[in-house]
Parts: sequence; C-alpha cells; structure tokens
Amino acid sequence: MYYFSSEIPGSPPEVEQQVIAALKQEGFGIMTEINVAATLKAKLDIDKPPYKILGACNPQLANGALEMDPEIGALLPCNVVVRENDKGSVTVTFMDPQAILGLTDNAELAELAGEVRSRLLRVQAALKS
Repeated sequence: MYYFSSEIPGSPPEVEQQVIAALKQEGFGIMTEINVAATLKAKLDIDKPPYKILGACNPQLANGALEMDPEIGALLPCNVVVRENDKGSVTVTFMDPQAILGLTDNAELAELAGEVRSRLLRVQAALKS
C-alpha cells in the first residue's frame, strides 16, 4: 500500500487543525495546502465535499534526504489528505514514505523513510486518541 488512513470524528476544519497540531508535535510543518474541492469548483464548477491535501515536511529529515539524493525532491513533501467522507466523519490519509521512497532503491533513504513513517504513525495514533 502507498498510504495509511483513519476515520476521525469532527468537521473537516476541526480535524485539519488537529492534524496540523499533531504533525507539529512530530516536527512537521505544512509547506503546501491544496484545496481540491475549491479548485474543482472554481475550474470545473463541480461541487465536491471538503478535500484538502496538506504537504507536510520535517525540515531536518527532508534535508537529510536531499543530502542523500538531490533528486528526492520529486517525491517530497509527505502528503496528508483531509477529506469529508460519506459516513459523516473525516478521513485522514497519509502517504506512506516507505512505499514512496522505496522507489529509489537507496538503503540510506529507506532507513530515513522508516523514521518518517514512524512519526506519521504517531500522528495517526494521536488523532485517534
């Protein structure tokens, strides 16, 4: 699998703030934010439920990855999706860095990806508690 996810009770804005706070606890900041629902509405006049892609980055870990492979930026940042689902809750989906960085066949990057994954799993656990 290239992702892992959880259903979290609450509204998309509430859950998004919980996600950002939990990411911060693990050393991540948000580099990018893509409001997919708003973009589809503006460009195609299609109404979609709330759907955001947050580009999360831990600067120290990202710098380590870039030092190992300057082209790794093509696989950064770690995307976290916050979307309203049809069950009345919010699905939070995390990109699995081990699956993504495994594309490189670089053992050092694989080790770093394991650290990033562990941190993201702790974020996921914090959201469920």
